[in-house]
Amino acid sequence: MARFSSPLISFVFVFVAFCFFVQLSFEEVTSSVVSTSHGHARNGGQGSLRPQECASACENRCSATSHKKPCLLYCNQCCNKCLCVPSGTYGHKEECPCYNNWKTQEGKPKCP
Repeated sequence: MARFSSPLISFVFVFVAFCFFVQLSFEEVTSSVVSTSHGHARNGGQGSLRPQECASACENRCSATSHKKPCLLYCNQCCNKCLCVPSGTYGHKEECPCYNNWKTQEGKPKCP
């Protein structure tokens, strides 16, 4: 049975730790680039978009729905009020509390 020396074990431990931190850093950079490239909040949250950015953010948000016209109408209304559009085509509303909490008279979510 082969015996491992202490320097080899130390090297392996340091190498694995280094790989772990490189992966974490890469994921942070990737998520930051993805969110800014799709017209979403640069720093996230309410007020992070400018009014002129709402159209492209809503175009992305409504890209997967079969009800595109009403989705774009309400998304743009919500974006102009909140200056935020959640990332992706569905969900993630916790990123924009104003967008998430705006309700219709019936108490249903107003923003897609």
